[in-house]
Amino acid sequence: MDKSKKMKMLGFYILIAALSLTVSTETCYATNKANMSENENSKKNLFSSYENNSNRLNNDFTAAAAMSVNAVVHIKTKLPGAKMAISEDPFFEYFFRNPQFEQKNPPMQEGSGSGVIITDDGYIVTNNHVIDKSSDVEVILNDKRSFKAKLIGADPATDIALLKIEAEKLPIMPFGDSDSLKVGEWVLAIGNPFNLTSTVTAGIVSAKARNIDILSNDMKIESFIQTDAAINPGNSGGALVNTQGELVGINTAIASQTGSYTGYGFAIPSGIVQKVVSDLRQYGIVQRAILGVQIRDITSELAKEKNLKTLEGAYVATVTKNSAAEKGGVKDGDIITHVNDNATKSVAELQEQISRYRPGDKISLQVTRDEKDLNFSVELKNQQGSTDIVSSEANISKILGATFKEIDNQTKEQLGLNYGVQIASLNKGKLQEQGIKNGYIIIKINDQEIHTKADIQSVFDSASREEKNKVLFIIGAYPNGMVAYYAINLDK
Repeated sequence: MDKSKKMKMLGFYILIAALSLTVSTETCYATNKANMSENENSKKNLFSSYENNSNRLNNDFTAAAAMSVNAVVHIKTKLPGAKMAISEDPFFEYFFRNPQFEQKNPPMQEGSGSGVIITDDGYIVTNNHVIDKSSDVEVILNDKRSFKAKLIGADPATDIALLKIEAEKLPIMPFGDSDSLKVGEWVLAIGNPFNLTSTVTAGIVSAKARNIDILSNDMKIESFIQTDAAINPGNSGGALVNTQGELVGINTAIASQTGSYTGYGFAIPSGIVQKVVSDLRQYGIVQRAILGVQIRDITSELAKEKNLKTLEGAYVATVTKNSAAEKGGVKDGDIITHVNDNATKSVAELQEQISRYRPGDKISLQVTRDEKDLNFSVELKNQQGSTDIVSSEANISKILGATFKEIDNQTKEQLGLNYGVQIASLNKGKLQEQGIKNGYIIIKINDQEIHTKADIQSVFDSASREEKNKVLFIIGAYPNGMVAYYAINLDK
């Protein structure tokens, strides 16, 4: 082949290669463009769910802070210090080894925290640990007005307490929907850390349904919202607020080795708070619904041991006999995945869902059994195994076996008393077991003056919340003037 033909053939191949490269490049470009378009559409879809709520993408919190800060209060408490026993007769002590003691009253201990006004007539929600064992609770509003607060009720299982002050037309904070909170969403923490009133910090929701094992109550419910908004001592009982200025949680705890903020704060979801507050207002005691199961989170080890195909849900280790769960059809080994169509991916989420109901409420449970989804209708019960509503007065009457009445002026004059509450009727119970007779007048319990029946209830509730040594030390007198002392052990 001559030189000219070779050159023509080489040019032909170069032309084909160039065309192929062009086609390949255009195809690659078209493919990349399609992929980019697909990614852009995906991003648009991701953000489209937020289009109707521009505040989710807006980090200007001035409006939310302005709407919320006046509804957060400063709470100051006083509680009796531990008594000291001091020997008054060293010679008696030396010879008889049985010293005579005089009880010395130490100074009152002071504490502080925060609270949130939820009604314009003075109902305030805070943490139980803020006011626990306090003999005096003072509420200071953001406008510096001060009020004495009355304890309406407390629930150690959720660390919620409800207070009441006598005031009107107060600024309030409306409840928001803690269920709709999303991880990564902006929130504000408002409270009084280190007695610095009306402090606002911002952060995001870091996680939901956290169980950090800080509550000691047997019926504890821990399903906290985790946030990186700064929470410090004094913030307890304060507000976790969304960007619409709504209450989505009550700040409760920090995870710290120093006692101060290190990046982890926890709040009780508003869904739990609303139920507890409603019960305390209406009944004085929380109406706790019991499903009647022992449950476990599903770990990889448990899944391997039980040959489970999922790591989500609450594994039923044991169903309590005659419980609501057993009567509804739940069995050992079931995995509870939904309550009324709400997913329960962990023990904390299941406890949170059940905590929103009262005894007698009917719920729908979805469980997985042998890799099949089953649905059951379950009527929840109370701790006594019935569907009855429990009242605080009925509870104390049942345990102590007595009803009470405030003494009249004639009795006060006869016995030289300024206050006291008398046993009106006595039945089988702890008072009778200790030999207390009908007509006995209670003057003090655990060093607290008893002026009304509500005072007995308050001291009883406080003693019942103790982890150990749940004792009532009672000082009183009979109508004939005989003074008598009793110790009532509530543990037995």
